[in-house]
Amino acid sequence: MTDKKTTRREFVSRSVQLGAVAVGSGLLWNLFLQQSAQARGFVPRPPGALEGKAFDTACTKCGLCVKACPYETLKLAKFGDSAAAPGTPYFEPRSIPCYMCRDIPCVKACPSGALSPDMTDITKAKMGIAAIDHSTCLSWQGLRCEICYRDCPEQNKAIIIENQPRQISKHGMFLPVVIPEHCTGCGLCVHSCPTDVPCINIIDPEQFLGKIGDHYRLGWKEKDDARAIPDSPMLDENGGNNLPPGGLDYLNSGVP
Repeated sequence: MTDKKTTRREFVSRSVQLGAVAVGSGLLWNLFLQQSAQARGFVPRPPGALEGKAFDTACTKCGLCVKACPYETLKLAKFGDSAAAPGTPYFEPRSIPCYMCRDIPCVKACPSGALSPDMTDITKAKMGIAAIDHSTCLSWQGLRCEICYRDCPEQNKAIIIENQPRQISKHGMFLPVVIPEHCTGCGLCVHSCPTDVPCINIIDPEQFLGKIGDHYRLGWKEKDDARAIPDSPMLDENGGNNLPPGGLDYLNSGVP
């Protein structure tokens, strides 16, 4: 009887030890996956993906979002082949972009919330941001292209065309310009770019976009915002500025 009790005690003890080792190994493995991704850089994630470490932690690497994608856009990262942590979903816009399914099946398939269920409007997705290399863009070199503009699902919002009038000894140009607040990072523009190496790419917004300090006052924009407010004291009866010179800055200075 003594030997059996000892055996049971040892069995329980070893089981607890093995469980602790398994948990510890799991935590170390998850940490390794996160550091592996951070060391490599940036790739677009599926729509609704949580930011940074939160996504790597929440994602269970189940692959259900990959199976749910009708265009085979998504794939699971392998060791050494991308900037994504191994086992997590990502996509390569040049190969297959996100076609912005309105029902967002990849988000619905996610069981862990790594792809946020709050993502219900695909036009609000932020998978990255498109950026144009002006030195290789055909339109910026004076040729007529505009393919990225025509293929953009948020045409005249995420990508617009600015007309640069004809100058002496130089013809007019039609230049694609990305509007960051409306860009979803779907990568359709990258997929369709006709240059050998795409001159437009999806990049990390946090590493690219700047931020204007709060102490700067853009009076002309504040005036435009005031037009949307009925009976605004900033405007006269004709919609003009109803404040003295410097009035907009004074109004926003916080001085009573």
